Amino acid sequence: MDEVVVERVLRVVELIPRGEIAAYGEVGQIVGCGPRQVGAIMSRCGGGVPWWRVTNSYGDPPTHLRDEAVARWHAEGIALKPNGRGARLAVFGTDQAVLAARYEAGLAGDKARGQLDR
Repeated sequence: MDEVVVERVLRVVELIPRGEIAAYGEVGQIVGCGPRQVGAIMSRCGGGVPWWRVTNSYGDPPTHLRDEAVARWHAEGIALKPNGRGARLAVFGTDQAVLAARYEAGLAGDKARGQLDR
């Protein structure tokens, strides 16, 4: 697994605001990889970031983590869809343009400090 891509995915996930969610594909679009790669990275390396804020394209968390994700969502004010499986991306989805801008600003800051070769 490409460590640069892993770091970038985790950085984007850290930038998702409390009370908001993003789909794997949305995170991947910002980073430049596919949703399956984001899912694999989150599965293997996502324990230290707010993983519960990343869902599938339907707004559902991983099935085996649903109970824990829902408890965290409740604490953040994220309501469940009527089917109880996830949250509405249309309501709780983070603004992609804002998330991408925050990510790019962080990269620019790292580059200015000599911490990143892009």
